[in-house]
Amino acid sequence: MPPVALIVGAGDATGGAIARRFAREGYTACVTRREAEKLATLVAQIEAAGGRAVPFGSDARKEEAVVALVEQIESTIGPIEVLVFNIGANVPCSMLDETARKYFKIWEMACFGGFLNGREVARRMVTRADPQRRQTIIFTGATASVRGASGFAAFAGAKHALRALAQSMARELGPRGIHVAHSIIDGAIDTAFIRDNFPERYALKDQDGILNPDHIADAYWMLHQQPRDAWTHELDLRPYTEKF
Repeated sequence: MPPVALIVGAGDATGGAIARRFAREGYTACVTRREAEKLATLVAQIEAAGGRAVPFGSDARKEEAVVALVEQIESTIGPIEVLVFNIGANVPCSMLDETARKYFKIWEMACFGGFLNGREVARRMVTRADPQRRQTIIFTGATASVRGASGFAAFAGAKHALRALAQSMARELGPRGIHVAHSIIDGAIDTAFIRDNFPERYALKDQDGILNPDHIADAYWMLHQQPRDAWTHELDLRPYTEKF
């Protein structure tokens, strides 16, 4: 069976670009969102380019759903050689107005889901660890992974926790032949959200001032291709115009 790249959170921008990139390299792109019908356009794009994609409606926060998803893919489609956890959950709110319910939900989406998916896939990967076989888990982080900002207490807390999860998994699984990486996307991405809500930032697109999702996807493919004597654990990506 062909190898599988599982992209959890295959949205219209970064996640979709990652799915297309791995499909182009011969991987079956198993793509997930909570509502599978929203994946129709992405699947059509991949198939039109000669690749293979399989959509799944799945809630990454629910343990039983994640267990069933991984089991179905491994038993009917192929071995998962790449997992990309790409759920964002960027919902700004003043600390004074934040609710316990929304704070917890953001943590579930941005961190707990990463744990569930990472654990289930890693359990399969360790059974077939082989020096000749590349197996990679990538967690998508953000500026909030390394510093908090006003109005982003929930998001920053969740992204900090996801980064710690990635570090712990890398230390445990690296010696077993599984490459765990964490990417920090430090800047605005070319998305409809940025176009509609931050037009002044989106205007920088023609000057390469915002991140192109296809270029993020190229970086993820590079991470997967690295030889095990020179693995990158943390990679930060930002436009040349971004301050840091």
